[in-house]
Amino acid sequence: MTAHQRFRPMFPHSLDSTLLAAFRACPQKFFRSYIEHWKPVAKSVHLVAGGAFAAAIERAREVFYVEGRPADEAEAEGLTALVKHYGDFECPAESAKSLERMLGAFEFYLFNYPLGGDGAEPIELPSGKRGIEFSFAEPLPVLHPVTGAPLLYTGRSDMVANRHKTGVWNYDEKTTSSLGATWSRQWELRSQFTGYNWALLKQGIKPQGTIVRGISILKTKYDTLEVPTYRSLDEIQRWEVQTVRDIKRMIQCWEEGYWDYDFDGACTEYGGCQFQRICKASNPEEWLPAHFVQRVWDPLEREEISVKDYEAKWGHVRPEGAPEAPDLPGAWTGDSDALGGELRDLMN
Repeated sequence: MTAHQRFRPMFPHSLDSTLLAAFRACPQKFFRSYIEHWKPVAKSVHLVAGGAFAAAIERAREVFYVEGRPADEAEAEGLTALVKHYGDFECPAESAKSLERMLGAFEFYLFNYPLGGDGAEPIELPSGKRGIEFSFAEPLPVLHPVTGAPLLYTGRSDMVANRHKTGVWNYDEKTTSSLGATWSRQWELRSQFTGYNWALLKQGIKPQGTIVRGISILKTKYDTLEVPTYRSLDEIQRWEVQTVRDIKRMIQCWEEGYWDYDFDGACTEYGGCQFQRICKASNPEEWLPAHFVQRVWDPLEREEISVKDYEAKWGHVRPEGAPEAPDLPGAWTGDSDALGGELRDLMN
């Protein structure tokens, strides 16, 4: 009997598009990544740079639309936010997503989509906030296998706005290396965007779809492409049914203590799964600590926290005899009760 059969880690109380995508691709990958929370030791440049870029745009929009300050001041505030969120991360030499290039990408973005001049006017959400970012935590018709409370579907859209007075649209910015027909087509039926529309409907807002703004970042140039992707009510309903089915299958895996392997395309596509060597090892539990560290990405806070603080946030207490929850000293800078309160506020 393996270690993960003797002890079942906490089942998530909230799920988002990233977790669902991982489970659908390979339940074993989901288990390693989001139940045991194993992450590569080195931080991903895409995660760091993408988070810094999103923070810059959000801050610029807040200054311009909420504080009512001029566009140049909003841009300056955005640049400051980008530097702060990028921090002291050392960009790999082969990557174009250095701090300098990300600052240039942000300026390039505002040149092509100027604040107040891109035809997108952030709406007022039911909470009274402007739609410069849309965080949500909506209950699903599936109960947590331990607490019996409804599981939450969470997400964070970059903006919800009226587009050229044609209706309400989600907006999502994507940083990438290349743009084109293949990049444009990948967003049709993308679960992430259908989930955003589902959440807006839950709050009484009927969206038209999602505008995906791609920003290509290379070492010598930038480029951009704006792609609309529509969602009908039938598509959204079909998404909810499938999501519920997938989560019930997820709970079944957790209860059985066995997570299926894909053993196919998910192992090798897009550069290969990070757990390839683990799945090939005869003693995977011994290999994991040598190549990975246990930590949790909090999508609402846009930062990593320890497994210990993640479990404390949800009031989870491990049973007697279970291994102690991993801790990362210095990784957690917030307050567990405050984060729990934020999720409860999103539900109200």
